[in-house]
Amino acid sequence: MQTHLAAHIRDTTAGREAEAILRACVHCGFCTATCPTYQLLGDELDGPRGRIYLIREALQGAPVTAKTQLHLDRCLSCRSCETTCPSGVQYGRLLDIGRAVVDTRVRRGLFARLARAALRTLLMTPWLFAPAYRLGQWLRPALPRPLRTLVLPYRAPGRMRVAGAKRRMIVLDGCVQPAMAPNINAASARLLGALGIDLQAAPDAGCCGAIPMHLDDVEGARAAARRNIDAWCPLLEAGAEAIVITASGCGTQVRDYAHLLQEDPDYATRAARVTLLTRDISEIIADEKHGLLALLAEAPAAPGPRLAVHAPCSLTHGLKIRGVTEELLWAAGFELTPVADGHLCCGSAGSYSLLQPQIARRLRANKLAALAAGQPAGIATANIGCLAHLQGGTSTPVRHWVEYLDDRLRH
Repeated sequence: MQTHLAAHIRDTTAGREAEAILRACVHCGFCTATCPTYQLLGDELDGPRGRIYLIREALQGAPVTAKTQLHLDRCLSCRSCETTCPSGVQYGRLLDIGRAVVDTRVRRGLFARLARAALRTLLMTPWLFAPAYRLGQWLRPALPRPLRTLVLPYRAPGRMRVAGAKRRMIVLDGCVQPAMAPNINAASARLLGALGIDLQAAPDAGCCGAIPMHLDDVEGARAAARRNIDAWCPLLEAGAEAIVITASGCGTQVRDYAHLLQEDPDYATRAARVTLLTRDISEIIADEKHGLLALLAEAPAAPGPRLAVHAPCSLTHGLKIRGVTEELLWAAGFELTPVADGHLCCGSAGSYSLLQPQIARRLRANKLAALAAGQPAGIATANIGCLAHLQGGTSTPVRHWVEYLDDRLRH
């Protein structure tokens, strides 16, 4: 794709990156075949190829409007198009650059600005979010259905630490997961503890930065990354082997720290180290598969329930981890049902389900239909956002796959 970027961005790091990405695109259109919003809406401008055209026009200085912004906002950032693209176009990074440029030229309405600011404040402030969410769980039976579907039933986390672990790793608590589903990290700690690995949370770490990144606040995402790096590096220096992420959406964001802070002389080197040492929990358990199988052999149990696995976009397309959770669940004795169009987004996509609820609900309905086709007793996923979004549309239990594995070892 030929480009003639405007002077204000041409010689910047973002401009050079955008130009390289744009030049890699050959307009083949393969991306449209796997784009959830294009399939749903049928508009070329709601697919990757159309959005790339809009971004190129914006970067070249052409007029942009609220309609341009809307088409970019409708993108889920699922990155399914990147998996499909034969030219290796880094669409996700181009989208971040394009959105930032458009947002400087098209001012959002007052309500939209207030809504985004309120979401950033609530979701990134645990002392606000945790009691509010716990109150919602307590009142859940009495809440009207639209609100009740936004709140997960409470599940007690149970015991977390396992004595005798000789190895140490850091676990990211994150911003909303401890309140919404505390048993995810508790189950992860029990499972890895049984494999000889102690999970340790850094008290000063917080949001991975994905929330501000989704809400037009790149500097807020950088600030979150710096805070986490400051919290993690002393633990890494003290012997922690890795940073374990139990929400694949957070994993995609943390793996991007090196890129996000590449121009920060105080953090670039440490950010690169954190990126290299960040691992999804599926990668850790896959490395310890022989130990897991030995534990299962010691405590044989009846076959696990029939499960449908929802592979989040952040795991499949962001982290590029495919089939690992399914293999581990199958090895643990679970029967897995086939799921059609497993590559398509469920509609959660960070804050997307809150900002684009109509599209998100349609995508969820399609995903749940595919997941339910094999009549599973439960649905397993790897990301808290997907878990909450899917559970809001079905009575079938939706849990993190680690919780199912933890149950298997404990019963």
